[in-house]
Amino acid sequence: MKIVFAGTPEFAVPCLRVAVERGDVIAAYTQPDRPAGRGRGLTPPPVKLEAIARGIPVLQPESLKSAESQEALRALAPDVMIVVAYGLILPRAVLEIPRYGCWNVHASLLPRWRGAAPIQRAIEAGDAETGVCLMQMEAGLDTGPVLLRQSMPIAEDDTGGRLHDRLSALGAQVLSDGLGLLRAGIRPVPQPQPEAGVTYARKLEKAEARLDWQLPAQVLARKVRAFEPWPVAEATVAGERLRIHGAIAVEQHHSATPGTLLAASRQGLDVACGEGVLRLRVVQREGGKAITAADWLNARRDLTPSP
Repeated sequence: MKIVFAGTPEFAVPCLRVAVERGDVIAAYTQPDRPAGRGRGLTPPPVKLEAIARGIPVLQPESLKSAESQEALRALAPDVMIVVAYGLILPRAVLEIPRYGCWNVHASLLPRWRGAAPIQRAIEAGDAETGVCLMQMEAGLDTGPVLLRQSMPIAEDDTGGRLHDRLSALGAQVLSDGLGLLRAGIRPVPQPQPEAGVTYARKLEKAEARLDWQLPAQVLARKVRAFEPWPVAEATVAGERLRIHGAIAVEQHHSATPGTLLAASRQGLDVACGEGVLRLRVVQREGGKAITAADWLNARRDLTPSP
């Protein structure tokens, strides 16, 4: 089975490995190298590095809209194209090239959380579960019929990073199941997505990491978890701007102005919210590294520790 793989970030790497195990990956498409790090040097995507290590030819077109790029794909004559967090739009003409079309591994239980950031939005919204869908791609944004799906619970302490890793592994398993059926001559039956329950997971923006203390503590705690490890929640606490890597909501009635530091102890920094209290456990000072609330308190000689 001739497979063309299209993916870019670390999330897609386990799926590439599964594709190699289940068929003949004749090419790997990934986005062009981008500037990254302090030196802003060109950095290859994780999928490119994995493909090179496995001897798979790598293609990095800026777009698949040109006749030239489409003809290059057509010349490969793939049986199926696997798309995992590729980051580029596939025109209808591309979707029609592979014998069995294009399959997408998407990290949500469609039709909930179509779009760019389904993992983080599920945590932010307080969803109890999420999962992975293997979808037959069509022209719309994550609107295609679902071939296979697998769900998993979202733990109360799951962060965006932790859930990302679990869903990446689950996505590889679902893809393995789908390709296994195809190899056995069994084509998974596409199930149209229901019209009810459609939500969109808009792309994460750095600006939304700023916490609004007027919001309930439960909402802010979910944001902290969702935005870890990027873009990382941030707020001003006791006059100092901090990045917040870990926090929990505490049910506590108070009459303080939202944003007021109510208590500071080894257990955490308790900040008044519009409803309840947010206890900050792991913070980061400007130019520093992530530290515990206790270490931050030790550095703030102007504050008296709470008993």
